Amino acid sequence: MSTMRELKGRIGSVQSTQKITGAMKMISSAKLRKAEQAVRGMAPYREQLQATINNLLAADREYESPLTKQRPVQRVALILVASDEGLCGAYNANLYKALLARLTSLHSEYHGSLAVDVYPVGKKVISAVNRTVGVKMCRLDYFQAKSSPEELKRFVGELTASFLNGTYDRVECIYTFYKSVATQIVKNRTLLPVRIEEVPTGKKETRVTPYLYEPDRSAIFESVLPLYVNASFIEACLQSRTSEQGARIMAMQTASDNAGKLLDELRLEYNKLRQQGITNELLDIMGGSIA
Repeated sequence: MSTMRELKGRIGSVQSTQKITGAMKMISSAKLRKAEQAVRGMAPYREQLQATINNLLAADREYESPLTKQRPVQRVALILVASDEGLCGAYNANLYKALLARLTSLHSEYHGSLAVDVYPVGKKVISAVNRTVGVKMCRLDYFQAKSSPEELKRFVGELTASFLNGTYDRVECIYTFYKSVATQIVKNRTLLPVRIEEVPTGKKETRVTPYLYEPDRSAIFESVLPLYVNASFIEACLQSRTSEQGARIMAMQTASDNAGKLLDELRLEYNKLRQQGITNELLDIMGGSIA
């Protein structure tokens, strides 16, 4: 049974922890607002690229590009977008589970004759990926969870070059889609080859006059596709960063609530011991006076 001094120490410790979790929640809330603004700022650019592709496809003509070429898959690059920091609940664990599920699916689809390179983004999944059997972990010094858009563009450019020269036959990205503070969904997005039939159509636009293309449509299509791949990956990274802050807010809120419940239990036990001590002293006094 704990003494009053031990209970008092535990109460102070839990109160300090509750202050820390509350402060971390406030910090994550501020970061979440900035991350949401970044996601909203990316949307118009991506939507314009989609509109351009859709307008080209509306001409009832098929376009060919090296980025859309489907070929037998022998080597796949998987990008796992996680976080550098912890204390965000099951955020990183869910991403790693999705990676394992995707690896199982790929090996089942290609009967095990497949080489997989994994690019882990975030310190919290590097050790787990390094222990994963059947994959090769690839790390780049400049590519991190908080990389700038220029560094992300550089990384996508290198992967695109690897796809074009035949090093990789497919490039996929596993990330977390931000739906709300309480809901983040792990998704898998194929970056290369670009599947035109999977490009979102967006809103239908009415045109009064036809478009005049300069240069020709095929050249524009060739120029827009790399931009679309780059925008798609940057959007996935921004979604992941937003999801990380949302998951951390929920984790810190849960921790604060649990600390509050624990404080109530400790204070109740402390008061019981204190009351018991007072009762014992009164009994001793009454016993002495009777004697």
